Amino acid sequence: MRHFGHIPSATRAGLFHREPADFTADSPARTLAVALGATLYSPATRPRLADDVRKQAARGVVSMVLCLEDSISDGEVEAGEANLVRQFADLAAGTVTDADTATDADTATDVPLLFIRVREPRQITDLVTRLGDTVRLLSGFVLPKFDETRGRAFLEALTQAERTSGRRLFAMPVLESPELLHLETRAETLAGIASITDKYRDRVLALRLGVTDFCSAYGLRRSPDMTAYDVKIVANVIADVVNVLGRSDGTGFTVTGPVWEYFRPGERMFKPQLRRSPFLEGRAEDLRTALIEHDLDGLLREIELDRANGLLGKTCIHPTHVVPVHALSVVSHEEWSDAQDILRPEQGGGGVLRSAYTNKMNEVKPHRAWAERTLQRAEVFGVAKEDVGFVDLLTAGLAG
Repeated sequence: MRHFGHIPSATRAGLFHREPADFTADSPARTLAVALGATLYSPATRPRLADDVRKQAARGVVSMVLCLEDSISDGEVEAGEANLVRQFADLAAGTVTDADTATDADTATDVPLLFIRVREPRQITDLVTRLGDTVRLLSGFVLPKFDETRGRAFLEALTQAERTSGRRLFAMPVLESPELLHLETRAETLAGIASITDKYRDRVLALRLGVTDFCSAYGLRRSPDMTAYDVKIVANVIADVVNVLGRSDGTGFTVTGPVWEYFRPGERMFKPQLRRSPFLEGRAEDLRTALIEHDLDGLLREIELDRANGLLGKTCIHPTHVVPVHALSVVSHEEWSDAQDILRPEQGGGGVLRSAYTNKMNEVKPHRAWAERTLQRAEVFGVAKEDVGFVDLLTAGLAG
């Protein structure tokens, strides 16, 4: 699979200075953590779930979570588990394993990276056993309400499931407990999470933020005119999570951006946040209008703030969120140029360089970690051509 693999090769050639690289479920964890992109959630009870997975893969989705937790009621769990077993069998029967079997190699799609969000540790070992050979389509599990105590039980179950299946399985803990939100218990909770995730570092692919649960603890819900960073109590938690768990010194993990809760308000209270100029330059005013009408201008702003605050990728609950997340994950030609300059071997001793774009200072030692992360993102999301902006990538991604 690859990002933007759902668009024709000729279109990709016109957009990218360096195209996104291929990756598979067996790629190194470091690659997969960056490649997750927009992770689309779906209830595990959907009767045509296998068809939904194939359809979303054909539209550019590369990671999905099939949810047995908050998205379904308590009484639906048993039926959801049984449905997952059936749907994995359906997926396994229809998986494309050879691009030559498709009519066009550009449209040959395999399943995305698939994760199951469970409620309890026992479900991990039980489901792996029930999936049988089809477990080869599973990349791992999403672990809710994660703290040190619950996390240990979940990760021990994951280790056992790996031994049973003979397959590498990843964990994606969700940080959403009240103890993490509450100031008096936050530091201790973060320290506990850091301890248990470090112990199982090879199995932890990424950490996800449960911002909806954070808001729930205080009876809050942000509107489409507000990002998570406008809700200060949430922004403070995000900052502390990145501070402890997202460091670039080798001790940190990929931390993904919070879900964008899409809904149509009766009336917009605030001026749209999406600037007109880049859309006029790209002759895409209609696209700008459509994005505003669907309240995705706030999503675009939040994605930018996610990256500025150390997050990568995003939890998504609607397919329309996927292309904006991926378009804004592509590395610009300017970013790539700066990163390349900073990491040149002859700059190993440090120093300050003028950007090739002559608009900023590149200080080699302080900017090295940023440059390394930028080139990791460039590997899986590609580098845009010098004259290509996110409007062009959005337009192409939506046209598919």
